[in-house]
Amino acid sequence: MKRISVPILLAVVMVAGIAWFNRIDILLTIFKFQSEKKFAHVAPNREVPWQQGPQTASVAASERPPNIVLIVADDLGINDISAFGGGLDTGLDTGSDNGRLKTPNIDSLAAEGAMFQQSYSGASTCAPSRAMMMTGRYPTRTGFEFTPTPSGMGKIVSTIYNAMDNGLPPVVYDAALEEGSPPYERKGLPASEVTIAEMLKERGYYTAHIGKWHLGNEVGMRPDTQGFDDSLLMRSVLHLPEDDPNVVNAKLAFDPIDRFLWANGGFANSFNSDHANSFAPGGYLSDYWTDESIKVIKANKNRPFFLYLAHWGIHTPLQATREDYDAVGDIKPHRKRVYAAMVRALDRSVGRILDTLKEQGLEENTIVVFTSDNGGPGYIGLPDINAPYRGWKITMFEGGIRVPLFIKWPQKIAPGTLVDTPVAHIDMVPTLAAGAGASLPNNVDIDGLNLLPLVTGNTKDLNRETLFWQSGHYQVVRHGDWKLQVNDRPTDGMHKWLFNLKIDPTEHNNLVKSHPEKVAELEQLLIEHQAASVGPLWQSSAQLPVMIDKTLAEQYVPDDEYIYTPN
Repeated sequence: MKRISVPILLAVVMVAGIAWFNRIDILLTIFKFQSEKKFAHVAPNREVPWQQGPQTASVAASERPPNIVLIVADDLGINDISAFGGGLDTGLDTGSDNGRLKTPNIDSLAAEGAMFQQSYSGASTCAPSRAMMMTGRYPTRTGFEFTPTPSGMGKIVSTIYNAMDNGLPPVVYDAALEEGSPPYERKGLPASEVTIAEMLKERGYYTAHIGKWHLGNEVGMRPDTQGFDDSLLMRSVLHLPEDDPNVVNAKLAFDPIDRFLWANGGFANSFNSDHANSFAPGGYLSDYWTDESIKVIKANKNRPFFLYLAHWGIHTPLQATREDYDAVGDIKPHRKRVYAAMVRALDRSVGRILDTLKEQGLEENTIVVFTSDNGGPGYIGLPDINAPYRGWKITMFEGGIRVPLFIKWPQKIAPGTLVDTPVAHIDMVPTLAAGAGASLPNNVDIDGLNLLPLVTGNTKDLNRETLFWQSGHYQVVRHGDWKLQVNDRPTDGMHKWLFNLKIDPTEHNNLVKSHPEKVAELEQLLIEHQAASVGPLWQSSAQLPVMIDKTLAEQYVPDDEYIYTPN
């Protein structure tokens, strides 16, 4: 009996050891299998039945309310745009002052319209920032404070993080919070919130959404129930199928989020939230969504329209077309070359939209806005994407929340207009509503301000000193030139950073100890802002440690500054 049990015991121990050593791969394999089952029903690409506007115009384009095109990139770093003097593949790792990769089409928006030199995202992560763009309201009013994540993502990502040997403190994961959260489909912007699409629709606009939404998939939260007449909705995470002959992939073994996304897979979208009839996009997402955007413009050229083109590019997983990969040249490392190719595709999209507006005789009276939902992430392992600013997506250092913002409206805005006044995503709603002559909702507090007086030269002052950001225990205020960050770290207490952005825009000189009176003044502003909070609609289940000055591809050492932040 003993001779039998010992070998069996040894075998069990060996299998258990192998399983433990490969636990991450096993976990991801199981998740990938489940994901493949979820996307098994996706149909081939089909024609999208966009609404068709009138065949002839009853009023000349110049006399109608302006068309509006809002283009939002995903995770684009401010140094990825050559208009700011950078452009990808610059300085930090090439010794060059100017990047090899230019963005001429995005740059043209700055040359032909207004360029904002201090523009801020609504948040340091995707979804809350988009919620603020759609509503003009802080999360203190909407409750939309954290980015919705699929069921199981917090557990899987935290498990991978904590199994990695990069020196960082562990992810703090709360299984009870995850268990108590609403389903992913119901993590969204409340139906009671009024979006810019609803305001414009009330004004007589045709409204179309293409791409990412991330503001809920339940009835009342979906784009087609939040003011959009039509919505071509992203339903997966891949830019092209992983095995497509035209795709070049860059997988990031050091990034738990990337590993999760590859396991989640899928290549699908739906029209007007008909998820049961999801179908494959007709090519690389940036190009396909641009193709469809052009169809929307042409079909509705004889009436005012609002097009919200919400790109997935350049968010991970990093995937480029082979043509773009070859075109950007021998940029190293491989992941940077793929990233550069994705930026090239994004810039091409903007150029094609601008060309279409011009061809259709719509250029002069169309408002074109371009921005990014937040700064570039450190978890892709590229050190210069937010240069010269510190920090990354998920942090609220300037690198995480400084974003490009360009507005072109030839009929109203002079070419080459520069605006140095701090502005933010919450300003989009009152700005676009004012441009369209649309009414803001009654009995609703709008936190944003109309930027048109700034870009038309009617004023140089918004009469606003203060901007706020918050994500759970991480709260930030900018008041005048002063910026205070307060972060109650889950493992080692309260941390504060105070900067004077006028003299220290890259946030290297923490003035907390030398200016306690300023800290107290700004903390009081945070208290007053929080007093109006409705509370978050759900809690983030994971607190991530993020290095401020290093990417995730680099090794943490004890003197490196880091910050714990939700989602």
